[in-house]
Amino acid sequence: MNLSDLLYPNNPKRRQDIIDLHQELLACMQLNFEATNDLIEALNAHLGARITHIKMKEGGTIKENCDIIIRALTDIQQEMWNFDNKMKKKLAPVMYQKLYDIKQPELEKIATAHKIVSIILGEATASAGIIVVKLIGSNIIKAAVNKLVALLVQIGVSVLGGIGISVLGLGIEIILHAILGAVERDHLLTCIQSYEQHLAEFKEASEAYQCAIIEVSMLVKDKAK
Repeated sequence: MNLSDLLYPNNPKRRQDIIDLHQELLACMQLNFEATNDLIEALNAHLGARITHIKMKEGGTIKENCDIIIRALTDIQQEMWNFDNKMKKKLAPVMYQKLYDIKQPELEKIATAHKIVSIILGEATASAGIIVVKLIGSNIIKAAVNKLVALLVQIGVSVLGGIGISVLGLGIEIILHAILGAVERDHLLTCIQSYEQHLAEFKEASEAYQCAIIEVSMLVKDKAK
């Protein structure tokens, strides 16, 4: 047992708390990578986008991985804005507004969206209308993406940003060294507080984002049957 542990007997538990919180953050981040790739796949397959799929940088920091997702979501937002702008130019103003009118029957909006995708791309997949209505015409998706981006930025600039993500096979002591570089009580407490604060908001925003993408994916699969 080192001197720090003798002076602060709760330090070993705090170290384990950090490991658990760190792994929880990484698991949540991995799910966001997967959901983002599902969203990219939908846009590439049905709306002619050419967005590159993403993967976690195992040798990188939390900030670097946050930045990877942020860049992808920025590309997605830009692609959806571009396609929305094309629809606005092609459709009559009244018809365009109906795509965003929550009072309009969803099946009618999907049928209209399918037609306009056919005009823009020359040919539309069976799921193109669903993709447009659920992604481009949905405030839920837009809000979820915006919230997630904001939280990823916050995490990146926090005390957690410079922490390297764990790689399979690393022991606890190696991970702790990468996280803290020291084991004093104040460092441990600061790190734990930052994890707990950001993780709570991040998990909530991530779940909303992932659920929205899953809903779209399920609809697309049902349509393809």
